[in-house]
Amino acid sequence: MAFPATYNISYYRGDTYTFILNPKNSDGSVFDLNNYSGAFQVKTARGPANPVIISGNVAIDTPIAGSLTCTIDAEDGEDLTPGIYVYDIQITKTDGTVYTLVTGTVTVTDDVTRVA
Repeated sequence: MAFPATYNISYYRGDTYTFILNPKNSDGSVFDLNNYSGAFQVKTARGPANPVIISGNVAIDTPIAGSLTCTIDAEDGEDLTPGIYVYDIQITKTDGTVYTLVTGTVTVTDDVTRVA
């Protein structure tokens, strides 16, 4: 596996933001996500001492179990004030093995509303 990848997100506060990850093995085959759970955490800085600001949703798609749908819900996104945050998306196998798939930044901008 060639994890973690980096993906930086530009996010409008209060919007729903969704993206899909399709992890692959080093030979290019689908990484089997059966027996894994996922976590998507947004923090102010990296490291265990920094609290999680929001936990996004990670759904492992079935029946293939080869992709993850990651979402910041609008309600959770309201908790992010404008600024730059960091995030990690991790998967944990039932035996406790943890892999970080993607890391990056979330740059939050206040929602843009059209003025009439």
